[in-house]
Amino acid sequence: MAAPTTQTTRRTRGLLDATEERALLERVHLHGDLQARNELVERLLPFVRRIARSYADRGEQLDDLIQVGAIGLVNAIDRFDLDRGLRLSTFAAPNISGEIKRHFRDRAWAVRTPRDLQELHAKLRGTSDAFSKQHGRSPTVGELCELTGHDEEHVLDAISAGRNFRAASLDAPREEDGGSLGDALGREDHGFELAEDRATLDRGLRALGERERRIVLLRYVDGLSQREIAAKVGVSQMHVSRLLRRSIDDLRAAIT
Repeated sequence: MAAPTTQTTRRTRGLLDATEERALLERVHLHGDLQARNELVERLLPFVRRIARSYADRGEQLDDLIQVGAIGLVNAIDRFDLDRGLRLSTFAAPNISGEIKRHFRDRAWAVRTPRDLQELHAKLRGTSDAFSKQHGRSPTVGELCELTGHDEEHVLDAISAGRNFRAASLDAPREEDGGSLGDALGREDHGFELAEDRATLDRGLRALGERERRIVLLRYVDGLSQREIAAKVGVSQMHVSRLLRRSIDDLRAAIT
């Protein structure tokens, strides 16, 4: 087989004009031409790279993000509607970005984190960056609440969840003494020393009503947010907050 001419090679590697793009898309959708599909992917990879580069400061390798973005490009090619009159790049851009964002949301977190907290953490990051550029300082938690429309507890939960994005290795060295982080973990179990405290707390919990006891356990044992507790118990978040405050006061009175 003869080698491709320089003109053909340049056309394959260069950017697509509207006529070439339309011809390739018609070959894909009207004739099922996989070669045309592959050529579209190859020639739009620089476009994928530009989008992926905007996410490259979040701890993932650029090449990995390009591969993820290429999946979004392929999906966009397969779902493209020839009758809409759009350029493929216009249609593909949100698909590429969405695929990369899903990668961060579903795979890049070292510790499994609820999706709403992952999404809020990303929103807080963008909001904080924009605020810092405008005001020359980081926003307070109250300002983040106002800017995002979320309550303080949810914002604080999302900030804390950000620590789950990358887990430190227990073999990582400590700067102060050269030992590993794992060396700092305790070896003794002091749980037996807390037996009396547990018994005292159990007496206090029995002094609460059934609903109040359940709310306290959901909050401080299961670690649910007030909003999640409200959904489980069937009351408003504000009412949960009031019940928690009253229950803690009753619990303190019962054990003292």
